[in-house]
Amino acid sequence: MSQYIIKRLLLLPLLLIIFSIFAFVIIQAPPGDFVSSYVAELAASGSAVSQQQVDALRERYGLDQPMYMQYLKWTSRMVTGDLGFSFDWQKPIKELIGERIALTVMLGLFTFAFTWLLAIPIGIISAVKQYSWLDYFFTVFNYFGVATPTFMTALILMWIAFSQFGVSVTGLFSPEYVDAPWTVDRVQDLLRHIWLPMIILGLDGTARLARIMRANLLDELNKPYVEMARAKGMSEWKLVMKYPVRLAINPLVSTIGWYLPLIFSGSVIVATVLNLPTIGPMLLRALIGQDMFLAGTIIMIYLFLAIIGTLISDILLAWLDPRIRME
Repeated sequence: MSQYIIKRLLLLPLLLIIFSIFAFVIIQAPPGDFVSSYVAELAASGSAVSQQQVDALRERYGLDQPMYMQYLKWTSRMVTGDLGFSFDWQKPIKELIGERIALTVMLGLFTFAFTWLLAIPIGIISAVKQYSWLDYFFTVFNYFGVATPTFMTALILMWIAFSQFGVSVTGLFSPEYVDAPWTVDRVQDLLRHIWLPMIILGLDGTARLARIMRANLLDELNKPYVEMARAKGMSEWKLVMKYPVRLAINPLVSTIGWYLPLIFSGSVIVATVLNLPTIGPMLLRALIGQDMFLAGTIIMIYLFLAIIGTLISDILLAWLDPRIRME
């Protein structure tokens, strides 16, 4: 196990290099650059910009250099911990992300825990109580969870909270705590607000994982070893939890690699609708404004989470299922 983990960790630098090239090519794909967008905005407002000023801006931001030079400059800064400068925000990227990454991680962890702690029991109960009223109830719940867009769920819950209770549920803090320093009162205020985005972001994943768990567990419950264990007199719930659940949960564990960055992104549309101070809306703004260094840094964070999530999945699968052998 330890040798396997070490080998995977040694692959991290190579994977990060490959993904950094991929991310840089993606953010460079749209025509133009930040200066082009900036000049277009000035022209739309009636301000004229000379070609000399445009050239000066490109030189200032290093956009006059070849693409490979821009990439090397960006990656060399990341290695030293300097994430660069945001063209749009006119602030260091490290400072910008530092303001939002803690809230993004906290919301992501809450959502991840909510999803798994709800999806697995629902899947188990639906499989064990197949065709019961509980199974039908959870099946309808799962269909609604998968079919309903998360931003629509956010809008509906926002309307109910405001129309019925007169409460605004946007953001993660009350107005008086938005820019306040971290105190016990601010943490309590965060906990009072974080439950709604946690539920909204977790409903879709809960519905999907619960259906996967139900299908896999039903498949395991029909296998001969289960019938043999029943014939030997093992109690039903002890039997289910000891063997079939451990095997049925494997496909769910394997989804951590892609599910982890998805949760931590905070669903860009939902985060925008709820006015959440996470890095999702910042990525959307960076992509629209072609703020390439900021967009590239956030994309690299998501790619890094995907790599870590995949490593966690492999380790958990080897621990849960002794049939898996790692050479």
